[in-house]
Amino acid sequence: MSAEASCCPGQGGGAALASDLLPASAGPGREEKGTGLAGSKYVKLNVGGSLHYTTVQTLSKSDSLLRSMCTGHTEVTIDSEGWLVLDRSGRHFGSVLNFLRDGAVPLPDCPRELEEILSEARYYRLQGLVSHCLTALQKRAEGYEAVCRIPMITSPKEEQRMIASCKKPVVKLQHNRGNNKYSYTSNSDDNLLKNIELFDKLGLRFNGRVLFARDVLGDEICCWSFYGEGRKIAEVCCTSIVYATEKKQTKVEFPEARIFEETLNILIYESGRGPGGVSSAMLDSGAGSSPGGLQSEEEGGGAGGGDRRVRRIHVRRHIMTDERGHGQQTVYKD
Repeated sequence: MSAEASCCPGQGGGAALASDLLPASAGPGREEKGTGLAGSKYVKLNVGGSLHYTTVQTLSKSDSLLRSMCTGHTEVTIDSEGWLVLDRSGRHFGSVLNFLRDGAVPLPDCPRELEEILSEARYYRLQGLVSHCLTALQKRAEGYEAVCRIPMITSPKEEQRMIASCKKPVVKLQHNRGNNKYSYTSNSDDNLLKNIELFDKLGLRFNGRVLFARDVLGDEICCWSFYGEGRKIAEVCCTSIVYATEKKQTKVEFPEARIFEETLNILIYESGRGPGGVSSAMLDSGAGSSPGGLQSEEEGGGAGGGDRRVRRIHVRRHIMTDERGHGQQTVYKD
């Protein structure tokens, strides 16, 4: 009696005998090809290296290749340790066994995995499971699935979980016109719409490579944030305060070139690639360059490498008059 056989549960609470596990023609120490599992109650299956333990009764529930093996109509191979060897992938064999046990099994949402289970069901000639898979595939084909999905952030906790768990780079646009306590300049509404339109275009262009998310709950009026490997890499703030009149005004900019540049820079974090080698040089060179009308700040730097700094790019303030007393006013122009 093998070690596996001695620890297998039998009827009446006792240990199962070797004859319950192996057909009469097989035994320890040799590998043989038998004509069935007659006289066996339990079966040990080695399916492509995946080990399973079940009963002959389960394998015989449906008219299939597995029942044919049990009855002796199909030749089986049993190794020296008593495992019935099947030269198939064992990844989905558990689903095959559960279908035999329960008559149904939950199917995955992934079409590729559905096709793999369908292939196994056809090999084992399980018509019930074949029909189950074909029905699921047909429903997926008839249903409409969006090509590009843009999640809407509903809370700071949701944002943190999404960024921490996402394996792709993340670009977040925070826009909320109602956050402003001043009046807007004449071009601000148009520029805010241009930022939103650029977000939509980038989302379509880099769909599948970058996760784009919207945020309408934060304090900023219009701000782009770029994340890689679960941390913020860069930020482009598109708002500034204008002192052109006695009342302050809020100006919304549209730094299209800088936004597109930061989107390309964030691609170095795609597919788990870290910012090493050439990528690090790209980040350092990008951090120092500021197109006209923008100011670049870096935070979080220190001993330990510049790759931990966050590039914060803000539009310049267009200060026409400051708030100092009469006779001390100074005019600043970009």
